[in-house]
Amino acid sequence: MSKQVRLTEPLVRDNGMLRAATWDEALDRAAAGFAIARDRDATRSFGMFSCSKATNEMNYVAQKFARAVMGSNNIDSCNRT
Repeated sequence: MSKQVRLTEPLVRDNGMLRAATWDEALDRAAAGFAIARDRDATRSFGMFSCSKATNEMNYVAQKFARAVMGSNNIDSCNRT
């Protein structure tokens, strides 16, 4: 059985390769990715899955983020399972 190794720092992809980054750089890149999706008509470029086993409050925050911040109704909380 192989030993599992946990990540201890964020990784970002540059030219197809992963490299260590600061938290500020990683979060800035994530925010930039959300901004690009929102600017490219988030109704077609953004979707979100939430978990039916999460709390109602967590699912509320997820749908609020998708609708109010991203401008998309494309959210599924998998409540059918």
